[in-house]
Amino acid sequence: MLIKNKKSWEISENKATDQNLYINRREVIKSMGLGAGVGLLGASVFLPSDAKAATKPLTYIDGGFGTTENKTPLDIVTSYNNFYEFGTGKDDPARFASSLITDPWTIKVGGLCENTGTFNLEDFIKQHELQERIYRMRCVEAWSMVIPWVGIPLAEIVEKLAPTTDAKFVQFETALRRGEMRGVRRPVLDWPYTEALTMEEALNPLPLLAVGLYGNSLMNQNGAPMRLVVPWKYGFKGIKSIVSIKFLKNQPMTTWKESAPREYGFYSNVNPNVDHPRWSQGSERRIGEFRRRDTLMYNGYGEEVAHLYDGLDLTRNY
Repeated sequence: MLIKNKKSWEISENKATDQNLYINRREVIKSMGLGAGVGLLGASVFLPSDAKAATKPLTYIDGGFGTTENKTPLDIVTSYNNFYEFGTGKDDPARFASSLITDPWTIKVGGLCENTGTFNLEDFIKQHELQERIYRMRCVEAWSMVIPWVGIPLAEIVEKLAPTTDAKFVQFETALRRGEMRGVRRPVLDWPYTEALTMEEALNPLPLLAVGLYGNSLMNQNGAPMRLVVPWKYGFKGIKSIVSIKFLKNQPMTTWKESAPREYGFYSNVNPNVDHPRWSQGSERRIGEFRRRDTLMYNGYGEEVAHLYDGLDLTRNY
């Protein structure tokens, strides 16, 4: 008899997210014990009506990657965000990101790959079947969520673009539109925002190019129309509103590493044993919970990704 041992990311079918699931805001507030506007844990549940840009239901399959942990309510996921292109406050993206025009949208592909060019988003994704994956998300600021994303495995996209053997890294770039993104009018970071993965990381089964969450297309504040999700890394590696993918031979500079190299390394793997210079990474506050919980190495995905860093000193290569 064949006995299958479940991986840490696998989820039973009866735990999969119903694509029609929406969380009533009043019930969210009641269940969390929150007052009007701002929660006791700092999670704003204010979501202006103009931030609810038209989203659409997505057709997808169960991607088989998940967790039995409680999912973070939709209203929290869409109102408590870091997206500095729209402001540094947690509620700024929900308040101001509706100014970003996401249709039409193009992705420029370049560098060391065979299939370069500029692609309409629809053409970029239509050859792939969308999947839902429920992932933990750990922010470098020591808070966390559990989010049901919908998207395409990054490895499928990379393979379709056919990088050459010289390509060792894949770099992503966020849109830079001063007329639509009020945050980029200030030099908070060196715009445009860029991030990158090693080719081995990009080809791992876990990373997702997400185009939706909770069964519907992304809202702007969550990185519409397409963003990266890398669940074993700190959230800032999950670059939003991607307009460019480039394959490179040498490790590129990334935005946060350039801004504060002592605080944000290239790898940015979740590691409770390596503190941020200004706070501990040993524990985290799950948005919606009152007690802190221990942070897991690689955010709990070590079985799938630890081998990528064999022989690497993680205290120096943070």
